[in-house]
Amino acid sequence: MQSLKILLLGAAIGCGAALPAAASSSDWYNSEGGKVRLVTSGKADEDGRIHGVLDIALKPGWKTYWRDPGDAGVPPQIDVSASTNITDAAFSFPPPQRHDDGYGKWAGYNHPVSLPVTFTLSSPGDAAVIDADIFLGICETICIPVQTRLSVDPAADPDNAEDAALVKAALATLPAPAKADFGIKVLPGNHETLVVEATFPGDPEAADFFVAGERDYMFGAPARSEKDGRLVFTIPILDRPSTTPTDGGLYYTLTSAEGAVEGVLPFP
Repeated sequence: MQSLKILLLGAAIGCGAALPAAASSSDWYNSEGGKVRLVTSGKADEDGRIHGVLDIALKPGWKTYWRDPGDAGVPPQIDVSASTNITDAAFSFPPPQRHDDGYGKWAGYNHPVSLPVTFTLSSPGDAAVIDADIFLGICETICIPVQTRLSVDPAADPDNAEDAALVKAALATLPAPAKADFGIKVLPGNHETLVVEATFPGDPEAADFFVAGERDYMFGAPARSEKDGRLVFTIPILDRPSTTPTDGGLYYTLTSAEGAVEGVLPFP
């Protein structure tokens, strides 16, 4: 992907003003490569969470990024600090595809995509208004940023069947949890590589492995090898923290011809 500097040079292109919250879905915000909006299913669930999606309608030929955009991209970001009664918002990601644009290999989507997002309420019994500052990169031959505030009042139209169906459909696209016969096993590596063995259904040629670099980790594109009928991915560690974290782990997605799973692996 083109360098991050190119993205930042065009930042003014994608800026949008906040709009009044008036419905359980926001208005569309239009940019050069497509449009985005925020949709919610309305009511909070019993755990005090509101489920929604960032709906990204890309124009033909345009792409956007997965949770790890590679060494020169921008992952989707959401800031809900201006919201009322919302403490947190977290994206979930459908299985990505591998892209190579001549500048590098990266993970993302070359089609319209709806990213599920979960909003956590401070006080589950009270009303909430979402004012979400959105930032994401979309790319054709060059990349441009899309930056806007999308506003939603989930209680304004809490029984909108179309919105609820969109959220439900987006959640259905997410990878299933990894399991013994469809997942990965971490193999011995070294300071500069992460090595995993993949178990999955279907054709090995259709399998791919994606790991998200977080907590100051950065990964290169995986190299594939087969040994004794096993598929192994060796992933270069391009950068890492000075001290290996002891809490949490790294998100990964394993795709195959018959679906996808996700999980968390230990910090290498």
